[in-house]
Amino acid sequence: MDATAQAQPVKVADDLTFADLRAALAAGWQDFRAQPLFGLFFAAIYVAFGFGLSLALAGSVDLLWWAAIAGFPLIAPFTAVGLYEVSRRRESDLPMRWGAVLGALRGRGDEQLLLMGGILFVAFSFWVIIAHGIFAIFMAEAGMGGESLAALATPTGIAMLVVGSLVGALIALAFYAITVISLPMLVDRDVDFITAIITSLASIRANRNVLLGWAVIIALVLFLSMLPAFLGLLVTLPVLGHATWHLYRRTVPAEA
Repeated sequence: MDATAQAQPVKVADDLTFADLRAALAAGWQDFRAQPLFGLFFAAIYVAFGFGLSLALAGSVDLLWWAAIAGFPLIAPFTAVGLYEVSRRRESDLPMRWGAVLGALRGRGDEQLLLMGGILFVAFSFWVIIAHGIFAIFMAEAGMGGESLAALATPTGIAMLVVGSLVGALIALAFYAITVISLPMLVDRDVDFITAIITSLASIRANRNVLLGWAVIIALVLFLSMLPAFLGLLVTLPVLGHATWHLYRRTVPAEA
């Protein structure tokens, strides 16, 4: 990676509006319609992982398994990396080749994207550990174990769900803040992952309302899409992934 590219500050737009979200979604839908096989391929991998996690959960009453599946959407951004490359290639009129699109998962040959993938995995593991701690604090003191979901109907169980949901939301928000711009940026530019994360945080700070609104849209759409056996994700995940690319492009204009 060019050291000069690292040293140069990355400017971000500070005038995003909710109209940009609508435009990004429309552009994301067009990308998916134009190249549906790529979108279905990456979405199918995510759906298969979620379905496998559900099978592992089936018949289990261990609340820690439920914490794991609750944190499952955290890995969605990394699944969308290939979709960012598809949108980038459409934008630049580059040929669509499976090798090039799949190669985007390796980043630009400098392992920066792989490091971000490691951060995603650590964040997912961190959420499970935090959930375990919350479970231990609330349930162990009440003399209850994770062997019965009926424990959730007790005052202690309800309090645990409230606290766990709030903590999970904060972790998800922090995760969103560092990845929403950084991942497409690492696909697009030769920068280190620290620069990409700083740019992502700067974008949130400069366009707080709009990008937080985008976070709410993503959360709601992913949640609703997971309800019918994850099958809704086959369409919504590609559209959201492509749309995130276009929102990134609006926030961090293309280099001259």
